[in-house]
This record gives sequence, structure tokens and C-alpha cells, in this order.
Amino acid sequence: MTTKISIQCLNSDRIESGAYRGQFLINGLKPGQGITIGNQLRRVLLSDLGGTAITAVRIAGISHEFSTIPGVREDILEILLNLKGIVFRSDTKSTQFGRLTIQGPAVVTADLIQLPSALTLINPSHYIMTISTANIIEIEFKLEYGVGYKLASQTILDEDENYLQLDTVFMPVQKVDFKIENVYDETNTSTERLFLDIWTNGSILPKDALKSAAQMTIDLFTLLIKDSDTVETESLPLKTPSINIEPYTNIAIEELQLSVRSYNCLKKAQINTVGDLLQYSPEKLQELKNFGRKSSAEVFSTLKNKLGIILK
Repeated sequence: MTTKISIQCLNSDRIESGAYRGQFLINGLKPGQGITIGNQLRRVLLSDLGGTAITAVRIAGISHEFSTIPGVREDILEILLNLKGIVFRSDTKSTQFGRLTIQGPAVVTADLIQLPSALTLINPSHYIMTISTANIIEIEFKLEYGVGYKLASQTILDEDENYLQLDTVFMPVQKVDFKIENVYDETNTSTERLFLDIWTNGSILPKDALKSAAQMTIDLFTLLIKDSDTVETESLPLKTPSINIEPYTNIAIEELQLSVRSYNCLKKAQINTVGDLLQYSPEKLQELKNFGRKSSAEVFSTLKNKLGIILK
């Protein structure tokens, strides 16, 4: 006698600051399946789901994060930390911009930010800063879609734009717990049931997060099944293939939007296109005059993020 697997939502509640908690029960699992499914769903929920967040800000009159704004109680670092706590729901994955213009004295909260129609603010009462004088504060916000966590140092921005970069958390799922219980029927046959608790920041409902995680898992294993038909006929390559530079030969390095220092160093070395750049190994690149490790890391990161090229 086989037991049918079923899933049900035991509860889904909204908690503080627009966040949600959902509890789910999966019944009818064979012994050992609970830990397998629980671990897989937890990993996908915490690391593979994406979201939209503020990645950079531009504050009128401010050029670096160690500045202060006259008449504002918080320094720039405190303001940037407060901005990281604002949660958005987005209908698009494209880069968007928000703006804030306010004259003090005032207590500034997230609901004062002007946003495009594709963005929805989840926690409008989230505190940003306090203005104690009649100063006018102007801030522009850059919002991007991403997955996981991105350090500010991993983002390449044009220095002339005067953007201050943020360490960004894109993950909509904040916490996942699960536990497994054994169930015995009248014939003493053992099955397992899996309890799954999911906490989200409010940009996605727990049930939708669970559906997305399950679908990602299905898609992954579907690809493995499809590719398994060709595994036996494919021979292993004798060596790692080199990068095909043909599609990038005529792309000017201006398109990479590198910092002024890196750009000038490449130009002085007569590196005018991406094709020229790919002729250099990482070691040779660092031998260029005034081209240090920081500039090298910037180039590698930009090639990866913009063109999908990874230099070994």
C-alpha cells in the first residue's frame, strides 16, 4: 500500500515591518526523504531566490561615505545602513531609480521616497534619518534585481556619477527551519512528515517562495535527465578550450565603463577594444604601468558581469 504525498499550509501570518512567516506540512514521505527534501528546499530558499534592493545612492553635495550632512542627526554611514532595511517588491528585473527631496525639519521615512510604478514599498514606516534644520535634502536611489548578497566592492560604477555603493542583500527569504517526524500506521509501517517554517521580508509570500524553490529544483533535475542521454557519447576534452574573442573584438573598452585610472592605463598601453584586452593574461595585465591589483580586479569583475567572460 503506497501513501500519497501531500502538502498543506498550516498558517501564514504577517509579522513586524511587513515580514511574513508561513508553516507548511508535507505528508507521506518515505523514510529518509524528509531530510533530503528539507535540506534541498532550505538551500534553494536561502540562496537562489532573487529580489530588488537599493544598491547605490547619490546625495547632493556628498562625495564619500565618511561625510556628514549639516542639520542631519545621522552621519552618512548610518543613513546607508538604514537604507539597507527598506524592502521592495518589483514587477521587473530591470534597473530602476527612486528619488527623495525633502526640506526639514522632518523625520524621514521610506514612504517619502518617490518610486516608479513597477516598485511597491513593503515597509513604508521604515526610519531613514532626522533633519533638524530647514535644509533641503536631495537623494537619488539606484535599485537593482539580484540574487544572494553583493558587497559594495564588487560593484563597478562610474566615479563621476558620485554614487555611494551599498552592501546589498537581495535575498527575500530571511530564515528557514524544518523538522521531521515519524508516523506509524496500524500495520506499523513508518512514513515521515516534514514541517517547514519560512520567514520572508514581505516582498514575497512564504507559499510563493516555496513554489519557486520547488520549481527551481524540478527545472534543475529535468536538465540533468535531458542531458544524461548525451553523457555516454561525449568525449572528454583534452584541454580547457580558450576564450573565443571573436564576438568581442570590436567592442570599445569605453563600453566597459571602467574607472578613470583603469581606463587611462589601458589606453596608454594601446588597448582600445575588448579584443585587445583579451590578448593579455592576468599576469601580463598587472605588469602595465600604474595598473595594480585593484584595477585588475575591476577589469576581471566587469568582464564577468557585463560579458560573461571569466579569466582564469
